[in-house]
Amino acid sequence: MKRWKCNLCFRLNELPEEFQYDPVTKSYGEPARRPEAKNGTIEFIAPSEYMLRPPQPAVYLFVVDVSRLAIESGYLQIVCNTIIDELSRLPGDSRTQIGFLAVDSALHFFSMPDNVSQPHEMIMLDIDDVFLPCPENLIVNLKEREELVRDLLTQLPVKFHGTHDTSCALGAALQAAYKLLFATGGRVTVFQTCLPNHGPGALQSREDPNARAGKDVPHLNPATDFYKRFALDCSGQQIAIDLFLLNSQYSDLATLSCMSKFTGGCIFHVPLFRTSKLQSAETLERMLRRYLTRKIGFEAVMRIRCTRGLSIQAFHGSFFVRSTDLLCLPNINPDAGFGMQIAIEENLSDMQSVCFQAALLYTSSKGERRIRVHTLCLPVVKNLSDILHAADQQCIVGLLSKMAVDRSLQSSLSDARDALINVAIDVLSTYKLLQSSGSGRLLAPESLKLLPLYIIALLKSVAFRSGTSTRLDDRVFAMFQLKTLPLAQLMQMVYPDLYPVHALDDRNAKDIEGKICPQPPRLHLSAERLDARGVFLLDAGDKIYIYVGKNVNPVFCSAVFGVSAFASISEELYELPELDTIENERLRHFIFSLQEEKPFWVPIQIIREDSHFRTLFIERLIEDRFETALSYYEFLQHLKIQVKE
Repeated sequence: MKRWKCNLCFRLNELPEEFQYDPVTKSYGEPARRPEAKNGTIEFIAPSEYMLRPPQPAVYLFVVDVSRLAIESGYLQIVCNTIIDELSRLPGDSRTQIGFLAVDSALHFFSMPDNVSQPHEMIMLDIDDVFLPCPENLIVNLKEREELVRDLLTQLPVKFHGTHDTSCALGAALQAAYKLLFATGGRVTVFQTCLPNHGPGALQSREDPNARAGKDVPHLNPATDFYKRFALDCSGQQIAIDLFLLNSQYSDLATLSCMSKFTGGCIFHVPLFRTSKLQSAETLERMLRRYLTRKIGFEAVMRIRCTRGLSIQAFHGSFFVRSTDLLCLPNINPDAGFGMQIAIEENLSDMQSVCFQAALLYTSSKGERRIRVHTLCLPVVKNLSDILHAADQQCIVGLLSKMAVDRSLQSSLSDARDALINVAIDVLSTYKLLQSSGSGRLLAPESLKLLPLYIIALLKSVAFRSGTSTRLDDRVFAMFQLKTLPLAQLMQMVYPDLYPVHALDDRNAKDIEGKICPQPPRLHLSAERLDARGVFLLDAGDKIYIYVGKNVNPVFCSAVFGVSAFASISEELYELPELDTIENERLRHFIFSLQEEKPFWVPIQIIREDSHFRTLFIERLIEDRFETALSYYEFLQHLKIQVKE
């Protein structure tokens, strides 16, 4: 009889007869050839015992802010037009359901029965005891009522045009959304432009604009537990809340973020939004298109297991922890990242390797129950030196950023900053102790030589910086991103990519979808790398900046920007003109290659060296001194002194 040994608990088990069969080659033979034995990632169709109920349909509810500030911003027209365009591409099947709820000082429900030619609006003025005005037709089958849905989306921006209602009863709208999706679960998408100031969950402004640059930042935690309690109720009913915050003034994201944080939801933030600002409008439209059409999983749970002798101490991401190793995720999407902290509880010296396994049970948008399993096996070594030489510095920075966010919320921003610096000191001190030579230089293993650079980048990031005026909502959003972004996106946010683009050529170019895309070298983020005669592209993850030196060649200006001289480049230029020149084509193709790596295309801003927008570019040169923050060289000198002591 054949047996197999569990890589996590080491138990010996009998090998089932059916495991002798290889479903790929359709032959009996060596079980090690099966896909789940050969691959670190595999997905299974879940059997019926993994279903507490029939798989839920895709259910989408949109909650739109129609207060005066919201309507004046112009966002509603963009949102409604984009949803109309993408209705047929929403993930789902013939059971997909959809509904809409508008909110100002009242709640506006929209009924779409099958025997009417126009959606019927019902207004609820008493928001202190929310109920559903009619039990049916507020959430409808998309396929059956598509024309009514399109009519409603066409009417919404017109219906509320010219409103004078300055109140927003978001809390009541969320209570209504919960009642609408209570039986099925699903996704609630909230569009919010102001501070909820009316009814349940009403908030007051807590931000002091004069204290934005202080060493310690108050009000990073929620002002009330209303939104967290609501989120936990939603999580129990498989309802996720996603938030689009399009605010022109303080909106207390520290409090509002709870509704997404505990339901597996996500947050999109476009500050100072106005449709008249072309860049804002395009950003919202592009991120919304991606959001509406990306893959989605419903009623998910994720279990993290690890080898006996190890234990999970903390999780990072957007979820609710149901038990010690089980995360509840009402929705899951491909743009979500997670982290975990592991503790060693037993001596591992007799082991050759340890394993970690993440198993995600979810319902696909087509109604299939699936299990996706990721397994990672790592060697156990006896030498501390081996660990240091094999360390993954980007993974370390990703986890450090999440831990620093928690420290900021539980203690203070200055405490989190000190803890980040202490990590660099501890790592370098440990490595120095392992070296036989008594060199006075600051030494680091090859695998960790960029760790101090990434840590000072974190210290200068929007989330953790001090001494620089930072809007509280912007800081809180940056912290949310650090907790939830996949690692590659997180690293680009922390340490952007800088390229010279004034002399692009086809050497080492890549062919991407038939376009020849140049691949210029990356530069250190320092003004020393800039040249007044050059043009430089900075990819900050959520934005691309093209910085034009004041002495740039007029021939280049003409070939790339279509103007005769540097001074003729517009102060507010947010797209690269399409010209029939090789220089323009190369730059456009290079930008295309960068955009293709992102979840959705991000906005471009072209900045002249003498522009008042110059600070947007200069503050991202991490290695230079900026305002009160140390340069990278000064930071290394500080570390050197601390390591010596």
